Amino acid sequence: MKAKGIAHKYGDNVDTDVIIPARYLNTQDPKELAARCMEDIDPAFRGRVREGDLIVGGNNFGCGSSREHAPIAIKASGISCVIAGSFARIFYRNAINIGLAILECSEASEKIEAGDEIAVDFDAGVITNLTKNESYRAQPFPDFIKNIIAQNGLMNAIRKRRDEHA
Repeated sequence: MKAKGIAHKYGDNVDTDVIIPARYLNTQDPKELAARCMEDIDPAFRGRVREGDLIVGGNNFGCGSSREHAPIAIKASGISCVIAGSFARIFYRNAINIGLAILECSEASEKIEAGDEIAVDFDAGVITNLTKNESYRAQPFPDFIKNIIAQNGLMNAIRKRRDEHA
């Protein structure tokens, strides 16, 4: 599994309320959530983000409430991966559950700047900053997480496994 795109950079403690403000939680539609993603922290995000781009955050990315709306909004925006120094545990689990790739890597979080072109090899756990010609090492995904992401979420992975064994 691989990803490649432009980095959108944010700091520490990006909470779920700025990823998707509470005033938009009356919908479950991923497209509507994507249209409001990062609105309060970065109003220009929707105009800049392109399919395959990445978000790079600092420590404790996704803190705050346990709502699944936040990773859904990010994924529906076209973001292929979120890299951060650390994630709030519930955000981490919600992201994997919906098939959003996320990697913890303090070095990448610190050194990548907004606008850098980034490539990620999930199998090797290598994050390459193509703009700066630097590489950073993250923990590669275990096979079961690779499968969940490849199947576009936990429920799809469970359904596929069930159907294969039926």
